[in-house]
Amino acid sequence: MAAAVPCTLGSVQAGRARWVAAGCSRLGHGWRLSGSWGARRVGPVLWARAWAPPAGGPVPRRGYSSDVKSEDELRVRQLEEENRGADLKERAKMHSSEVGPFVSKIRAVINDIANLPVPTIAAIDGLALGGGLELALACDIRVAASSAKMGLVETKLAIIPGGGGTQRLPRAIGMSLAKELIFSARVLDGQEAKALGLVSHVLEQNQEGDAAYRKALDLAREFLPQGPVAMRVAKLAINQGMEVDLVTGLAIEEACYAQTIPTKDRLEGLLAFKEKRPPRYKGE
Repeated sequence: MAAAVPCTLGSVQAGRARWVAAGCSRLGHGWRLSGSWGARRVGPVLWARAWAPPAGGPVPRRGYSSDVKSEDELRVRQLEEENRGADLKERAKMHSSEVGPFVSKIRAVINDIANLPVPTIAAIDGLALGGGLELALACDIRVAASSAKMGLVETKLAIIPGGGGTQRLPRAIGMSLAKELIFSARVLDGQEAKALGLVSHVLEQNQEGDAAYRKALDLAREFLPQGPVAMRVAKLAINQGMEVDLVTGLAIEEACYAQTIPTKDRLEGLLAFKEKRPPRYKGE
């Protein structure tokens, strides 16, 4: 989940939620990015799983990107956490002076995810309300089960989305529709979200309740063989180019393309094509 990682793919799943790739986060109750970490290696893939302490137990805090920067061989990371949005019971106990800094921390974490130099996929199999949807909006691709529920519902609580929702939702579906959803605090199912362009794929939920997660894994498997440097700069070119005019965007594309020219991966790709074999990219 950091610039040192040559190629990582991610997915986030809300309700029963994970990310596959850059990170895989479980979204359920509360907005706590905490836990302890264990990892096992499966071939070139490293899986890391976070655990939540028992109810009432101590919660060790950690940052999302603090330890990932050194994992140079990381290809797929899974973080597991419960999160459907902000914990309103916790919020109700906060002094007004604590709310602003609390929301700022949430916004910073979501921004970190949005700025990951690798593809991220949000897989929404359950609820993604408020902060849960804001986290999904920070991902590059969103997939959902038809039974999933998602929405920015903060105006019901006399507040507004504070984790980037007022900015990322209009960029995803357009200003007018975004205003309608935020003003009404409407909750969408997977089919409705697909019709508005909020998610790229919608699937009938399976018996295990992880249809979106399985689709996210399928997408991650499609992404994983591609050149790591190319994936990183392609994401950079698209993200930065969307914020500027076309002429400036084309200049950004040119600069990003230039970063791929001196790489060993580019030469390996050409050689693999010539020899009609799968390329063996190393992210260099």
